[in-house]
Amino acid sequence: MAATAAAALLVLAAPPGPRPLGSAAAQSLGPQGFAAEALPAPVLPSAAPAAPAAPPADGLDALGRAGRGIDRSAPVTFTADEVEYDHERGVVTARGRVEAWQGERILRADEFTYDRNTGVATASGNVQLLEPDGQVLFADRVELSNEFRDGVLEGLRGLLAGNARVAATGARRTSGTLFDLARVVYSACEPCATDPLAPPIWQLRARVATLDQQARQVRYRDASLMLAGVPVLYTPYFAHPDGTAPRQSGFLTPYVGLTRFLGAFAELPYYWAIDESQDLTLTPILSTRQVPNLGAEYRRRFNFGEIEARGSIGYLREGTALDESGFGWHLFSRGLFALDENWRAGFDFNRASGENYLRAFRYGVRRYLPSSAYTEGFWGAGGYARFDLRGYQSLRPTDDSGVIPYVLPNLYADWWSGRDPLGGYLTLDTWNFAIRRESGTSTRRLAARARYELPYIDSLGSVWTFRSQLDTLAWWWDDLDRAPNFAIGGGGGSEARANLRLALDWRLPLVRPAGEWGSQLVEPRVQLVTGPNVGGSYRLLPNEDSLDFEFSDANLFDLNRFTGRDRQEGGTRVDAALRGAWYFPNGGLVEGLVGRSFRLVQDANFDPGSGLEDRSSDWVGRVRLSPVPWFELIGRARLDKDTGQRNMTDITGVLNIGPTSFSAGYLYTVPSPGLQPQRTREEIALGVNARIGEYWRVGVFGRYDIDINRPVLYAASVAYEDECLLVEGRFVRNYAEDPATQRLYPSNTLLLLRIGLKTVADFGFRAI
Repeated sequence: MAATAAAALLVLAAPPGPRPLGSAAAQSLGPQGFAAEALPAPVLPSAAPAAPAAPPADGLDALGRAGRGIDRSAPVTFTADEVEYDHERGVVTARGRVEAWQGERILRADEFTYDRNTGVATASGNVQLLEPDGQVLFADRVELSNEFRDGVLEGLRGLLAGNARVAATGARRTSGTLFDLARVVYSACEPCATDPLAPPIWQLRARVATLDQQARQVRYRDASLMLAGVPVLYTPYFAHPDGTAPRQSGFLTPYVGLTRFLGAFAELPYYWAIDESQDLTLTPILSTRQVPNLGAEYRRRFNFGEIEARGSIGYLREGTALDESGFGWHLFSRGLFALDENWRAGFDFNRASGENYLRAFRYGVRRYLPSSAYTEGFWGAGGYARFDLRGYQSLRPTDDSGVIPYVLPNLYADWWSGRDPLGGYLTLDTWNFAIRRESGTSTRRLAARARYELPYIDSLGSVWTFRSQLDTLAWWWDDLDRAPNFAIGGGGGSEARANLRLALDWRLPLVRPAGEWGSQLVEPRVQLVTGPNVGGSYRLLPNEDSLDFEFSDANLFDLNRFTGRDRQEGGTRVDAALRGAWYFPNGGLVEGLVGRSFRLVQDANFDPGSGLEDRSSDWVGRVRLSPVPWFELIGRARLDKDTGQRNMTDITGVLNIGPTSFSAGYLYTVPSPGLQPQRTREEIALGVNARIGEYWRVGVFGRYDIDINRPVLYAASVAYEDECLLVEGRFVRNYAEDPATQRLYPSNTLLLLRIGLKTVADFGFRAI
């Protein structure tokens, strides 16, 4: 703790050095203002080697760096109002505004003496040490001896980084490496403006604090935490790294809480710095309702990469975590390695015994776990390639593991040519994979795409863009009648296809000034797309990447509006939209877009309800209202082409009124053939966040499912934060159900209390 303060003063309170003063130097001494020549600095022994530069440590540990990294060969220069040299006694005395500096460190005192015979140096009267990082240390008196390896400070005070303050009745350095402080007080809180003598919100007190520079540790004896002057925590002894060590083994801040499945519990993490390149954190969880659980995290860095693994092992008693009991475990790991200047390789391996085990012991909310091994290459901004193998583990007992795919392998590569002399550019890519399912469709696919785009602006300001896209695909498959295709009469087979799409896109941005109200924009846009008709024949081919589809203004002008390549759009169509906008001088705007698509021949590849199943599409639109910086509303919609009935509505809005922010959202979608469950989804969401005064903030959020008439989630939070203290409380209630049991998941309710003493530590309590 404050023991480190002694390091700063004792290192740089050293005088310019016991250099013998000859007659020439003695003649320059006088009662007038004196500026000594730059004298060589004394070499101050230190048992601890110089540490590499590190970011500032929090709290009192920052003082432990004082004196480290000093260039002791740099000259020490000082000035004083009066300097005397007693030849008979061998004593140099400087008085009146004494100021000595070495580099960016400055020492000030009323009087400074150095006895050449005993080697004792003394600085007294308003002793100040100004550090380069802004820290300021004060002392009544400083005495250095034994070639400045030992010393005593009286009446130590300090203003540290992070607005922290420290005080001690005295400090002592021994053997150049041990610093002891007596009656230490530390706090990061500002004194009360109306009553500076009132106790701060919190402070740490210790009878003795010792900084061991060789071990790079701070040790405390008889330490207590005071809140508003009232002691709330006492410990006879504890120790922690002094902030100069990059890493050091030891216990981390414990975590306590209360959950429905664990009962009262405590986490006691221990950090083991194995060596300079690897570490291990062990976290036992002790609880009243479960046997102990052990979590671990291992990390290692190499010159060419890194690996990380997190895992646990535990046991769930029967009946305490719904449908899971017995031994449980999990392993989440990843690695990344550079092979050369272009290629790198990596892996992600994730496995767990079950979803409820992860929820009960708070290791994350996962429905499935992906694993992969990959290698990828980069060539500037125009070339990229990736080869990977993928696997997935389902954690829900209701999932059929036989239909979960293994991707062995997946290969993707692309190349961009850059702008050609005409101003266009060419993009080439290929995407190939082999998917295997134990009881579903197994698919192998080769696919390549060539895309060319050429823009042109005519004399009237119209923007013409020519686009072309050629897709070539080949499939080999088995069991097409199984998941996820369920093709009637489908079995095994193979097929090769090609699809060419040509498009001419025209838009005319018409802009006119609106005087002091900004400018207005009207932009009609029409695109003609043509290519061979593909009919509904693609329905007899595997579909791995185009199951999830939603038609909106975002993909109205795409050449192929399916999300992937297993489904191709064909025929001739016209896409049209009208966009209008009003841009205000303050940066605000009001914007709207409406459009639809018309085709010559119906495309049977689109499912009913998609909005593109007929020759004319549904209406799609977008509205954005942001006339002032403190309000924004964005809405998207898809309306039935014949009845105007809504098929999709997505609205979000934010309103900021002073320190209060309101947010709202509304979502409505009809069932999608590619998603489960097959039901209409209609939800609303509301949220409020407010700052009350200078230190308080509160927040409330909720989401409600109108279709099933039940909340989805609601949460509330309240926090107090000032310059030295953070107190935060959160409550979250989640209504997600386990489809296997139709009951709420474990850990669906969260109560979290966090107390943070800035520059020292965070303490938390969690209840579920």
